[in-house]
Amino acid sequence: MTDIGKTLQNARNEKHYTLDDLQQITKIQKRYLIAIEENNFDALPGDFYVRAFIRQYADTVGIKADKLLSELDEQAGKKKVEETEEEPTEAKTRTEAVRRQQQSSTPSQVSQSFDKFMHYLPTIIIVGVVVIIIGSIYFVVAGNKKEANQAASSTNVSISSDVSSSKKSSKKESSSEEVSSSSSKKESSSSSESSKSSKGQKITNTAVSGSRFTYSLTSPAKKNKIKFTSKGGSAWSSISVNGTANWQGTLQNGASHTVTLPEGTTSFNISLGNSNVTNITINGKKFDFLKENSTLTVRQITVNVASE
Repeated sequence: MTDIGKTLQNARNEKHYTLDDLQQITKIQKRYLIAIEENNFDALPGDFYVRAFIRQYADTVGIKADKLLSELDEQAGKKKVEETEEEPTEAKTRTEAVRRQQQSSTPSQVSQSFDKFMHYLPTIIIVGVVVIIIGSIYFVVAGNKKEANQAASSTNVSISSDVSSSKKSSKKESSSEEVSSSSSKKESSSSSESSKSSKGQKITNTAVSGSRFTYSLTSPAKKNKIKFTSKGGSAWSSISVNGTANWQGTLQNGASHTVTLPEGTTSFNISLGNSNVTNITINGKKFDFLKENSTLTVRQITVNVASE
């Protein structure tokens, strides 16, 4: 049986990579790399990322990932079989414990409990009847008071409503005119901004190194909008602006998230954990990053923003 962690560690040592070097290349956190080499896969975020991180680790150190992933699947299958074999033994133990507890309950204990219940039964009945009588009296009195209050308030409301209705109607008409005019102004300004942002925009690939890709964004908007959408599965993504983390999260199938970059952004970095099911648009235009090596699952993207 292949030791996945040991195999990867030996390949890393042959490449003369340290864990810090591997963390810099793959962008996988050092604690996750250590967990992989120790076969402690439960320390990783989930099954999807176990497979993705092992594949990226293997590609980086120059060994085939398919054999390691097959070994991982085989180990996971054996673990499930062992868990199912342990369940009948545990169920048998619980059944024996319940049986012993039932046998320990003697008839004398049951009869003593019944005698106590019969002793207090008359008291319980009397208390219940008293509570029902008091509750009925309370609800009758409360209902009478409520009807009297409603009759008094209805006369006051009818007088005051006639006086204030004319004032309210005039205020509503003036406020509705103001709202409609302001909304039309907002719609016109937003449409003009969106048309300017996408006019003449162009994204060009300038460099490729393994799973790292560099692009140039020309004719950008003042505030660029990056939209992430997951289609066909869940995907982890993150974005940092000018070296500062801006957002990261896992999007379920069909979910999306939009990030608005601050004005004056010169570059931003995108990390994708499952690029094959992730779609990205920049200012409403599709960013077709898969045309550069569509087989990669995990990739790092750097976009340099040209000044207008």
